[in-house]
Amino acid sequence: MLHCSKLECALWQPPGTCMDARLREIPYNYTSFSDREIVIRLLGKDMWALLDELRAERVTGRSARMLYEVLGDIWVVQRNPYLEDDLLASGSRRKALVEALRHRLRLRHRLREIDKRRHGNSRVQQLLVAAARAVDDFERHFAETTRLRARAARVLARHTRRDNIAFDGLARVSHVTDATDWRVEYPFVVLHPDSEAEIAPLVRDCIELGLSIIPRGGGTGYTGGAIPLTPLAAVINTEKLIDIGTVEELTLPGCDRPCATIRTGAGVVTARVAEAAAAAGHVFAVDPTSAEASCIGGNIAMNAGGKKAVLWGTALDNLAWWKMVDATGHEVEITRLDHNLGKIHEQELVRFEIRRLRGDGRTPYGEAEILAVPGAQFRRSGLGKDVTDKFLAGLPGVQKEGTDGLIVAARWILHQMPRHTRTVCLEFFGQVREAVPAIVEITDHFKPGGAGRQSGVLLAGLEHLDERYLRAVGYATRRLRHQSQAPGGNGWAAEDGAARRHRR
Repeated sequence: MLHCSKLECALWQPPGTCMDARLREIPYNYTSFSDREIVIRLLGKDMWALLDELRAERVTGRSARMLYEVLGDIWVVQRNPYLEDDLLASGSRRKALVEALRHRLRLRHRLREIDKRRHGNSRVQQLLVAAARAVDDFERHFAETTRLRARAARVLARHTRRDNIAFDGLARVSHVTDATDWRVEYPFVVLHPDSEAEIAPLVRDCIELGLSIIPRGGGTGYTGGAIPLTPLAAVINTEKLIDIGTVEELTLPGCDRPCATIRTGAGVVTARVAEAAAAAGHVFAVDPTSAEASCIGGNIAMNAGGKKAVLWGTALDNLAWWKMVDATGHEVEITRLDHNLGKIHEQELVRFEIRRLRGDGRTPYGEAEILAVPGAQFRRSGLGKDVTDKFLAGLPGVQKEGTDGLIVAARWILHQMPRHTRTVCLEFFGQVREAVPAIVEITDHFKPGGAGRQSGVLLAGLEHLDERYLRAVGYATRRLRHQSQAPGGNGWAAEDGAARRHRR
């Protein structure tokens, strides 16, 4: 175990930090940050190097503890928005804390004790100067935060209600991370716009205030896209954009027949769209495992899929139109032309009309742009959806994780499930590599041109269930691998034949 720990440290830490990277001598540190990370944040990288050198020269360690107490007091306030709010509201408490920090560093007997111990050591003096500077910065932070909050409240209140602008600890704590539970910085402000029309002016206001903008929906992402990386960040929460239209039969641009569609706001929960579609006898294709919590805006930004992607593709394949606000604070509408009503990579040439609007959200800004991309370019051969392709042929919004703008609304195409379905359960033995060829053959059998597809049977879903799932449902078996597939078609005979062939 010791050798493994050393190897892991050598792999993940910069040279020379294996022994001290996870030291935790700073008091009141209830975060995942190490002493090294805290010192670098508060004093700078050079000061951590000095502390590292001086650690070997410690006698009693009392001077180091005094310094770490000062850093711990600063850190616990910085990482606890409730404490910060309390100090912002109480000038007397704030003054008492700052004076106590200075008292430890340079005003009374503790400074004299430190001076006695340093014996003219200039490196210790550098640390004291850096620590005093950190206390000064800490004190200034409160005045600067008060001024910026007042200014931000005035500016942002021009375009949304005052109670939609949240600086309080609860709002900031609940928007510091997503499903990753990774925490870097608390946002400066959290915005909860009431309508689509408020988004663009709020984005422009944030730009005017010098704030980084983080779009956020349900906060279910596992890529960290909704996590603030700077203390001057504004999180725009779209969960109030819950308008959901009725299912409409529309003839889309370039199409020769109508199809079922539904318009949704970015904050609509995915499962609610599926329910609305099902109530009208249709199917919404986007069904990630987080469907009960994730929102439509995030589905587009992540190009979400799910089990139904086997039949109808991911979010990109099913978008007919969407609206977003770009990084300049202007609305952009993207319309897919000549929609094939199926998987996007099966269409030889895919075209999108990109129309930018002026600040009023109605007047076109310049000529519409036509983006024409070979359908195969949206998928990687042998892989399918390529999550590393964030550019995605320059298509705005989709798979960008909120980096090029904020999704506001979308119109989706809906589908019809086959009249009859069968679920086939396959159990595999031995190594996974022995099962993979069979899975590939099954999917090929139901692809366009395959014998299964020619007989009228579609592969509606394919899901792998590992040992954890089997234990959860109490499945009594000694099997090591489990695969479930659901073929669907419009005739029982064809499905039964396909199922029998694969059971054999």
